[in-house]
Amino acid sequence: MSLKIAFMASRAPVAQTARAALIGTYGDVAPEAAEIIVALGGDGFMLQTLHDTQSLSAPVYGMNRGTIGFLMNAYGESDLIARLEAAETAVINPLVMEATHLDGSISKALAINEVSLLRAGPQAAKLQISVDGRLRLQELVCDGALVATPAGSTAYNYSAHGPILPIGADVLALTAMSAFRPRRWRGALLPKKAVVRFDVLEAEKRPVMADADGHSHRDVVAVEIRSEPSVSHTILFDPGHGLEERLIREQFT
Repeated sequence: MSLKIAFMASRAPVAQTARAALIGTYGDVAPEAAEIIVALGGDGFMLQTLHDTQSLSAPVYGMNRGTIGFLMNAYGESDLIARLEAAETAVINPLVMEATHLDGSISKALAINEVSLLRAGPQAAKLQISVDGRLRLQELVCDGALVATPAGSTAYNYSAHGPILPIGADVLALTAMSAFRPRRWRGALLPKKAVVRFDVLEAEKRPVMADADGHSHRDVVAVEIRSEPSVSHTILFDPGHGLEERLIREQFT
């Protein structure tokens, strides 16, 4: 009996062409009826697919029809069933962000890679950082700061000189971007269960936006971030090319 596969693709022509070719060979079902979801695109589309299908039980197997494809497998039209049946699994939990805005409203979002706070005006942001209700940094003057999961540690976090985290590590990375005071403060490693709170100082003079996996929330005055164990995403990788191997390999390139 063949696998029930749902093929999802980004709007890029190369991804749409790949989807048509794969459907012609393997058929297609709705994501709700699928045993496996195949995402065709880049890392951004993979994150979008994981968010869009988080209520479904089917794991997601990505094939790179984008640029970097850190979360994706190599593209190939032959032997797909065998690849899917042999695939390794990685289970990841997202972050949940709760942001309070200048007008008193509250917004929430999930982030698989990271939640970042970024200055939204010409002046540097001033942030106060607390962990598990305890004030840890009275004032951080910076372009921004972020909290990253192990799965997202090679993305924005790594570009900001944050550490790469092993996929099985129960830690989060707290990383500053262009820290001015304290000078060269690089951040911290925190337990996965930690609750991180950013309070924005001088929020009207120095506006700050919060970003959860590319979804922006403007004019925030406080942001609380924690891991969400009740939500999990299962990603499939070809044998020997799983997230753990990719994270290790990235540190030696």
